[in-house]
Amino acid sequence: MLGKLFVSYRADDEGSRYKNLLVGWSENPNKNFFDIKFEDTSIGISINSTDAYYIKRRIKEKIKDSNKVICIIGKNTFGSEWVNWELATAYDLNKPIVAIKIDRSYKSPIEIYGKNVHWAYSFTYEAIKKALLEV
Repeated sequence: MLGKLFVSYRADDEGSRYKNLLVGWSENPNKNFFDIKFEDTSIGISINSTDAYYIKRRIKEKIKDSNKVICIIGKNTFGSEWVNWELATAYDLNKPIVAIKIDRSYKSPIEIYGKNVHWAYSFTYEAIKKALLEV
């Protein structure tokens, strides 16, 4: 059991689909495909507020409560201010970060550059498992 993981991703169709796939792998007791179990602490639903300070405070609480942070890197993740803020917050809180690229050619969020990050360069079971177990 890896404990609590915060999943940072751009909440578009691609990011949401892969985040849900990752969580589904972890929760599926019948397949025994994803033997890495974790509790997803990411927001996953819209916070009913337009107050950015309140939203950031809620997200920061979730990151603080996590053992590790996973960043799912999709085609448009690079430009997400929220993902970059979540990663900067994770660094400030000394949380280990695992970056998972859906496609190796996708650009990484700026907050990852020059930092100690564990990588999965493809969205496959083996690559993700290896990266998660390295931290």
